[in-house]
Amino acid sequence: MSLRNLALSTVALCAALPSLLHAQEREFRLGLITPPVHVWNEEARALGETLSEMSDGRLSVATFPSGQLGSESAMLQQLQTGALDMAWLTTAEVTTRVPDMSALHAPFLVDNIADAARVLRSDEAREILDKLPRATGTVGLCYAMTGMRQLMTKEPVDSAEDLAGMRFRITPAPPIKSFFEMLGAAPAPMPLTQVYDGLANGQIDAIDMDHESIINFGYHDHASHMMETNHHLFGMVALVSGRVWAQLSDEDKALLQEASQTHCDQTIDRFVAEEDGKLAALKEIDGLTISEDMDPAFFGDIVTRWDAEWAEQTPYVQKMRDLVASF
Repeated sequence: MSLRNLALSTVALCAALPSLLHAQEREFRLGLITPPVHVWNEEARALGETLSEMSDGRLSVATFPSGQLGSESAMLQQLQTGALDMAWLTTAEVTTRVPDMSALHAPFLVDNIADAARVLRSDEAREILDKLPRATGTVGLCYAMTGMRQLMTKEPVDSAEDLAGMRFRITPAPPIKSFFEMLGAAPAPMPLTQVYDGLANGQIDAIDMDHESIINFGYHDHASHMMETNHHLFGMVALVSGRVWAQLSDEDKALLQEASQTHCDQTIDRFVAEEDGKLAALKEIDGLTISEDMDPAFFGDIVTRWDAEWAEQTPYVQKMRDLVASF
């Protein structure tokens, strides 16, 4: 080959290089703690299908449910190092790195799931996502949810004082821990995969949980008293490793953002639409007693005390209260 032809070939290769890089195939590994039957997992798998269609098969997603890749804390560390591409984690987990996200767990912030959806879709909530890259080494693509939290206990509860001393399994998160400590309970952080056995063997006395997980895991087998409290919304945040994000072309970033937003929105819509039906299904379970429409006043001045403590740590407590007051 002549020097002229070699030079022309080199120029042509360099010109084609950006499109070759753009056309790279990639499979994103996505971790979750929820079981395969959970709505999150169904939508995460659907995300893979949507992303594949949008990218003509170049981009795909492999999901790892049920904590196969470790706890949420472990997965967050993996995201930070780039060892894991993506994860759908509870907003509770992220509060350990981003105190502003604690405001989403303010007690009795909303009293219904439709308003919870409005909070998660608000500009105020999206502002908090902007803080994730510096604090966690991740990019927050969108929010979803797993419904509203309810209380389940082994023994009947007639007053808030009955909660004192109860060993409550909680999601390991400072704002949730504060809530139960203020009730006089004994918070017991525990991975989701260990909760059923913890109730069965008496390691814990009670849990706070959403309808979806109560049904999926059968917690009512060992905690037969449920209070429909809606004491806080329980969000999810779709994360991608900052290191992985930096490797993507602008077009692939846009594809991943759009596909993720689609399935975050579908997750929220499904929980809103199905919440009443899940409660109706729980009412049909023999041996499970349900106290409905629990008033926040049952818990005394818990909102005032929690807000006073957490407003010192993040201005978003007041921002979220103001937002909900505008609904």
